[in-house]
Amino acid sequence: MEVVDTLETGALRIVREPRIYLVGRQTLDPEAVARFLSDHGVSWQTDTEVGAEALAEMAGRVCYMSYGKGRKTNRDFISHLVEVGHGSVFEHAVWSFLVTGVSRSFTHELIRHRHFSYSQLSQRYVDESESDFVEPDPIAEDPELHAVWCEAVEATRRAYAKLVAGLERRFTDVEQKTLRRKLARQAARSVLPNATETKIFVTGNARAFRHFIELRGSEHADAEIRKVAVAILAILKEESPALFGDYTLVTLPDGSVATHTEHPKV
Repeated sequence: MEVVDTLETGALRIVREPRIYLVGRQTLDPEAVARFLSDHGVSWQTDTEVGAEALAEMAGRVCYMSYGKGRKTNRDFISHLVEVGHGSVFEHAVWSFLVTGVSRSFTHELIRHRHFSYSQLSQRYVDESESDFVEPDPIAEDPELHAVWCEAVEATRRAYAKLVAGLERRFTDVEQKTLRRKLARQAARSVLPNATETKIFVTGNARAFRHFIELRGSEHADAEIRKVAVAILAILKEESPALFGDYTLVTLPDGSVATHTEHPKV
């Protein structure tokens, strides 16, 4: 499990590490698979228990109706697809993650990946007056810069609380309490910094996750999103070694970690 380091600086809660939860994975319907094989007079039995890997193999074999032929193991079959770059087959393998302890700055970058599906915490409905904040490592490592950052974040949080209170008084003519709060929060959120902690639910297929890991796990990526890419890779390598086993982790001169594969752009 990822560790979240939460520091107490007065009333200011600071998060230094993201937390990633794998909350959804696929399964096969064995009866439907058996009907398909019987209807077409072919036989096939995969040796993987990972639903996503089995579905990717089944999808790949339908292209050539190679059930019971050619490469026998799931790992051999998928490894060949990786080597030749037939990544479209991996779009049938899907996982869902819940990511917390990340900043709004992070999610601004994440949602540029258009082949994921997202559900994110709403600042229009959720009160951010007691929210956590995500501090970048280079700032956290310098006491003087850390103090400047804390002062700025605390100032925006106080401004947010005052704006919400004032706006709720302004909207007293709105009868519904929930709507009155939403109107206040959606205007007051404009002062909140990119460092505000958020939570986001992400669903994507193996090909989309490979693309994300290659781009955001790179040494050239933003440090926060690289942490998430590395953490997701660690989970997916264990979850599906056939689809993500070609990735390795590389330690950079500053001690941080980046991802690498000999088979990019699959």
